Amino acid sequence: MALQIGFLLFPQVQQLDLTGPYDVLASLPDVQVHLVWKDLVPVTASTGLVLKPTRTFDDCPQLDVICVPGGAGVGPLMEDAQTLAFLQTQAARARYVTSVCTGSLVLGAAGLLQGKRATTHWAYHELLPKLGAIAVQDRVVRDGNLFTGGGITAGIDFALVLAEELVGADAAQLIQLQLEYAPAPPFNSGSPQTAPSAVVDEARHRAAPSLKLRTEITERAAARLALR
Repeated sequence: MALQIGFLLFPQVQQLDLTGPYDVLASLPDVQVHLVWKDLVPVTASTGLVLKPTRTFDDCPQLDVICVPGGAGVGPLMEDAQTLAFLQTQAARARYVTSVCTGSLVLGAAGLLQGKRATTHWAYHELLPKLGAIAVQDRVVRDGNLFTGGGITAGIDFALVLAEELVGADAAQLIQLQLEYAPAPPFNSGSPQTAPSAVVDEARHRAAPSLKLRTEITERAAARLALR
């Protein structure tokens, strides 16, 4: 029976959060990969790419792997009862519950990070403990059946780690080779620990409005979780 893998698709998703791991996991043998949203109306990613859902919440099969990508649209998702209920229902029986980037904040709002080690994009790392998680600053973090990836491009690393879990190291390495995934960036600016201080300051300045908004949303989500 085919492995059922589902990615949550939503307006203002960060497309690489989704398409990076999608390419890895869709390359596995005997899988069915679904893009799941409330309806089948195409949605626009944060950079303008239009993506089409293939399943709705109502007709989505029970997933073996549920993955929540991040993006500009995660704030509304963290307070969307329908989405949170869907994730809770799927997570209860999924083999693996996963996220990329700020998708972990949505898992947290659904109550799925309580007492779990997890990561997210570096700019929003401080929000994880408010959602009951143990924040870990690694590119990929596993806690039991929970896999979380760091910011955006970490989704490829996360997916390869999960692929090893699903099909073994040899098959995962074959996928890596077929994708020619051999990062050699022109700058050593991929994390706040290595980027020039002026670049980090500018990145934090640009992230400040969304951090403020997501902090407010996270605090409301934490208050709801405390009442459960």
